Amino acid sequence: MDQFSYLNNTESSVIEDLMEQYRRDPDSVDESWRKFFEGFDFCQNNYKAEESEAFLYTNEFKVMNLITSYRQRGHLFTRTNPVRTRRKYFPTLDVENFGLGPEDLSRQFQAGKELGLFNATLSSILEHLQKTYCESIGIEYFYIRRPEVVEWFIARMEPVKNTPAFSPDEKGKILHKLAEAVLFEKFTHKKFPGQKSFSLEGVESLIPALDAVIGEGVASGVREFILGMAHRGRLNVLGNIMNKPFEQIFSEFEGKEYSDEDLLGDVKYHLGYSSKMADDNGADLTLTLCPNPSHLEAVDPVAEGLARGLIEMQYKGENDKLVPILIHGDASLAGQGIVYETTQMADLEAYKTGGTIHLVINNQIGFTTNYLDGRSSVYCTDVAKTIQAPVFHVNADDVEAVVYTVRLAMDFRQQFHKDVFIDLLGYRKYGHNESDEPRFTQPILYKIIEQHPDPLEIYIRKLEDEGLAGQFDIAGIRNKINTTLENAFTKAKTIEKADIKPFLSSLWNDLRRAVPDDFLHSPVTSIKENVLREIGNKIANLPEGVNFFRKILKLQEDRKAMLEGEGKLDWAMGELIAYGSLLKEGHPVRISGQDAQRGTFSHRHAVLTVEDSEDKFIPLDHLGPEQARFRIYNSLLSEYGVLGFEYGYAFASPGGLTVWEAQFGDFNNGTQVIIDQYLSSAEDKWKVMNGMVLFLPHGYEGQGPEHSSARLERFLTLSGHYNWQIVNCTTPANFFHVLRRQLHREFRKPLVVFTPKSLLRHPLCVSAIKDFTLGGFREVIDDATADPEIISKMVFCSGKIYYDILAKRKESLTDHVALVRIEQLYPFPAAQISRIIKRYPSVKYYEWIQEEPANMGALHYILQNIAEVKLDYAARPPSGSPATGSSQLHKIQQNLLVDKALGKCSCESANASCRLHCAEKWPAY
Repeated sequence: MDQFSYLNNTESSVIEDLMEQYRRDPDSVDESWRKFFEGFDFCQNNYKAEESEAFLYTNEFKVMNLITSYRQRGHLFTRTNPVRTRRKYFPTLDVENFGLGPEDLSRQFQAGKELGLFNATLSSILEHLQKTYCESIGIEYFYIRRPEVVEWFIARMEPVKNTPAFSPDEKGKILHKLAEAVLFEKFTHKKFPGQKSFSLEGVESLIPALDAVIGEGVASGVREFILGMAHRGRLNVLGNIMNKPFEQIFSEFEGKEYSDEDLLGDVKYHLGYSSKMADDNGADLTLTLCPNPSHLEAVDPVAEGLARGLIEMQYKGENDKLVPILIHGDASLAGQGIVYETTQMADLEAYKTGGTIHLVINNQIGFTTNYLDGRSSVYCTDVAKTIQAPVFHVNADDVEAVVYTVRLAMDFRQQFHKDVFIDLLGYRKYGHNESDEPRFTQPILYKIIEQHPDPLEIYIRKLEDEGLAGQFDIAGIRNKINTTLENAFTKAKTIEKADIKPFLSSLWNDLRRAVPDDFLHSPVTSIKENVLREIGNKIANLPEGVNFFRKILKLQEDRKAMLEGEGKLDWAMGELIAYGSLLKEGHPVRISGQDAQRGTFSHRHAVLTVEDSEDKFIPLDHLGPEQARFRIYNSLLSEYGVLGFEYGYAFASPGGLTVWEAQFGDFNNGTQVIIDQYLSSAEDKWKVMNGMVLFLPHGYEGQGPEHSSARLERFLTLSGHYNWQIVNCTTPANFFHVLRRQLHREFRKPLVVFTPKSLLRHPLCVSAIKDFTLGGFREVIDDATADPEIISKMVFCSGKIYYDILAKRKESLTDHVALVRIEQLYPFPAAQISRIIKRYPSVKYYEWIQEEPANMGALHYILQNIAEVKLDYAARPPSGSPATGSSQLHKIQQNLLVDKALGKCSCESANASCRLHCAEKWPAY
């Protein structure tokens, strides 16, 4: 590369425009270009060339343009499609399109030096470019804005013409891994005809690709790989890369009952697996394949979060020790929005993992949708360009080209710590699954595929053409692999019951699975008063000599005042002290979400910005030298991707608190795939625990349909088999205890907290210091002021509405109504509620009050779970929308609910269940 190589990266038309601009006004162009044009003029005026020389100089620029165009657009003219003729793109790379002709082919051009060729003819330059950019490998990289990256690729690819040169030993290894992949698919297809396995056939070169990328990574110091993929080819990867015993895989085809009676399990092509093995030098190597649901690409952020967590927890932040690999399908990569969300995380401080290897199993079809109908972009990988990631397109039938490419990709990742995409162009041998008939929709394509040889046959022919086939006992390789599979098949028949080995089991060995008795009461989670005051004072402290915004100064003074005397801590202070106490006990805390540092409602202020600067001060980072890590991040504007990431992170941190906070509770609408397919069901399906925490702001305060409800009813519908915990706390102390409880049990369950909005600053929503230094989380809070002898009505409620009823009860001097708060909705605290009911012998009327419409909220769940008394209810009218957009109607409905709770209602439903039908006449109020 010469010192003027930057000219090659600039379009000639741009140079011409700059030249014209320079001619008009030399000072209007950048100084570097002005010097260039001054030198050009000097040469023109003092060293005038002969006409023939001028012709040659002009043609040199044309050849340089040709070289640049191959680098930019050569990928459009490759031989990368094994079963289809590529689409035509114009203009082509024919020399005529560059002002050159057949008569120039035998001429020598100095421009060949750009390729490392000296005194090269145009024909030899073309041959070099064609071999480098237009054979089995195409690459998109010239759009990358970092010159050192572009130059790195040129230096790595052009001298060897992107042509593999493997030794016989390397070829033998490639042959063996390809044979394993191909013969596994043929074996399962023969032994389990018609059964779904989501065959890899058509892109079997994925297996030698994974083997090569792992080998190359290990050579550069990688000790662990995290894989995320969908179902296509998963069984092959499990057997031939992850070393999952084949007998287990074959046994899973039989659909046997599970040895663990509490396990529901999942289909074989969704299961995860972790394995430890030794590399060629005997060093430990760990491979983990994440479990995944049928929702394509949903595993992507989960795998990335797991990778980030392990990089921090196991490798002290060294991201060259662990590499995430995501294996995509072409249709899902282009069609699923979660891909974009995850891709945008790649270089963000909160989420980066040091670069991901993306491998695409490109079947050129999505279920029955042709690729031309599956995307508007040229390539399924075009999302890569949003983060300036290079993209390789490789003919999956050319296994050596595949192996060469993934090695190069791994080297790139380790060098630049950026994502890289490898698009393996192949086909799908059968339909979407083995029982599907693809000829219904793609008859022409499948006639071609039916006659097409498999990659193993193609590679054996290549070795024969090279005269190398005789060096390998090909028949022996086939026999050995088939014998291994047959023996495993026989052994599988002896397995009586199925079992699922949880992935990452070694990380979770210190924890046990929960049993029903664990949920009868909560453990003690209090802290000593001196510890609380110490943490509180450090939270309220500001460094000397640093200026902060006046409102921050007032905030910190208020926090100090809360600690005086008996103390009254608000929601934010209770929350921050919970984090501080966990940090001092050695539990790391990680929180992310939109506005998480400040808090959506400007209450948390965990990160303080120095006035007139970008500097930050984080009080929870200054508790003491022995504290654990505290990290709180403002996330990108993503819910699905960020929750998936944090859920994956929580897998890597069983001893830490991992929190995702929704800006408003209804923002969980966009995360439903992660909630349904992971948080609520993963333990039943995959036998894995996870302690992920969700904060979902919830409460009816007249903010309209979008920002009132966090859809409590959805979470309760998904509740069963002790799969998670759902709470709606009403005091800072109870919130403190439930957060600490999450790490003070011998097991882990996801925790969904319906957090308040207006209560964050409600004068009554405070807790005394003694509430933090005694006891633990209270699943139900009885009415401390009620006299059981005179109480005739018991009202059950949850969340903010308690304070609305409490204020009206005090104002109206009502003393016959007891207010019982159900703080934990799931697992339901039935025994505790039963004890409270028995404490009030004079109660004649029981009622559940909720803010949500009658077809939403906890109503139906509560009616199912409180059966020992006749329970009426009051709720807003059933609706398709969670809340009204009218602030006036909201207030009317809220007041009616409060009046109903206190017996102030005089309508026909005064002593019966009520859906506020009278509020439909609200203009009369």
